[in-house]
Amino acid sequence: MAVQAVHLEADAFLVCLNHALSTEKEEVMGLCIGEVDTSRIVHIHSVIILRRSDKRKDRVEISPEQLSAASTEMTGRPMRVVGWYHSHPHITVWPSHVDVRTQAMYQMMDQGFVGLIFSCFIEDKNTKTGRILYTCFQSIQAQKSSEYERIEIPIHVVPHETIGKVCLESAVELPKILCQEEQDAYRRIHSLTHLDSVTKIHNGSVFTKNLCSQMSAISGPLLQWLEDRLEQNKQRVQELQQEKEQLLEELAALE
Repeated sequence: MAVQAVHLEADAFLVCLNHALSTEKEEVMGLCIGEVDTSRIVHIHSVIILRRSDKRKDRVEISPEQLSAASTEMTGRPMRVVGWYHSHPHITVWPSHVDVRTQAMYQMMDQGFVGLIFSCFIEDKNTKTGRILYTCFQSIQAQKSSEYERIEIPIHVVPHETIGKVCLESAVELPKILCQEEQDAYRRIHSLTHLDSVTKIHNGSVFTKNLCSQMSAISGPLLQWLEDRLEQNKQRVQELQQEKEQLLEELAALE
């Protein structure tokens, strides 16, 4: 039985978008953490960004160990893993047949499991501006066939005044994970014995270039955003302190 709807909190939505926009050459993936209520509505409160074991333009894979670790981390808590998300850079938001089969596999373990897709780096042909589309789906058995087909699930982004601790930690973790992926790829290639010196120097230069690009496109803006957020919080605290003092003065005058 399919879920009725998905409520995605705004701070978790922000982390998903940042992750999806971190690269336009390969797909990215993460897990959704939340709960399912008695009305079969999935509430997603936070997400976990995962390191990719396979980086391709049209597909993404993660290790079974990461899935197991995420499930273990949520065991014994009110929340659990309720879904997964991945990006579709430069392609349609609708799930591929591989996505539908993968979703069906997850639903064998949990019927309330949902899949989210974020389509990014898409240009509107009329306005020539970028667009970001997102959708939520589940898989159902096709009639008179052994294949699966998608069923679209309504998704609502729930406003959130603050950024949750888990979502903030996930956002900060993104540059680290991307750096680890680059290091893994470089070490895997560098360990090959048949490479000549020129090729090794070239690979090292590409590795350095990729790290610098990540710092410029992700780490720098993230740091600036956190600093701006800190200033906003300080200003808000100051305003609340002034309001508190004013209320105390009014209370003292009444006495």
